[in-house]
Amino acid sequence: MGLFTLAQARIELAGLRPLLDELVVVRADVVELAAALTTGGEPTDLGGLPELKAAEARLNELMTEVQQTGAELKGVAPLLVDFPSDLDGVPVLLCWLEGEDALSWYHRLDLGFAGRRPLG
Repeated sequence: MGLFTLAQARIELAGLRPLLDELVVVRADVVELAAALTTGGEPTDLGGLPELKAAEARLNELMTEVQQTGAELKGVAPLLVDFPSDLDGVPVLLCWLEGEDALSWYHRLDLGFAGRRPLG
């Protein structure tokens, strides 16, 4: 979809926050429902198999919505969202991790998450 400037990525992330917040809730519901349906799992007030299937479908919808913005959803637990960008002629991913308040990190494409550096 193209590259994001830092300003564009921050605006996109702000717009995605409600969707990402819902994704966290639905992710937890899926885990709880799946555990309840396995042998020896604790019962849950969330429901049973139909509710699990609905939650899984919603989780997939939310992940697709994130990807349709041009952002890359790299992880679901924890959420990791990358925005393709270019810093001083170097291809990078602007990187947001669940729990962070702002988009403040990046890494080169060839280094991955382990090469994260703070944005200057």
